[in-house]
Amino acid sequence: MAPFLKLLLFAAFMLHLSATAKSQRCDLSSIQVQQTNTGTKVGYDPVFEVEVKNLCRCTVTSVFLRSEGFASSVMVDPKLFRREGVGYLVNDGKGIPSSQSLKFRYAWDRAFKMSPASLQVNCL
Repeated sequence: MAPFLKLLLFAAFMLHLSATAKSQRCDLSSIQVQQTNTGTKVGYDPVFEVEVKNLCRCTVTSVFLRSEGFASSVMVDPKLFRREGVGYLVNDGKGIPSSQSLKFRYAWDRAFKMSPASLQVNCL
């Protein structure tokens, strides 16, 4: 009887973990923004690479970043990052799958602070 009880408890525990994972909401903390100075320059401006990574278990769309005063001395591909309204739209609003990232580069005399502002979660 003891092995059956252990199996039953293990199954209940696994079911609880599964239900907890599915009920967890993806939020702004699910978007990780990292910037790296590439070590190259355009004129006098250092080039920065920005990686926007989706840590959510679901695909996220319509990802917007805050970046007060953002500017670049080189053109940033507007399909990757562009001003829209009061924020900056990432990936043309298209989905970023779970654990995937998107990268773009800009050049300026300093790095701009960037943080997630909003997103939409698309779970199947």
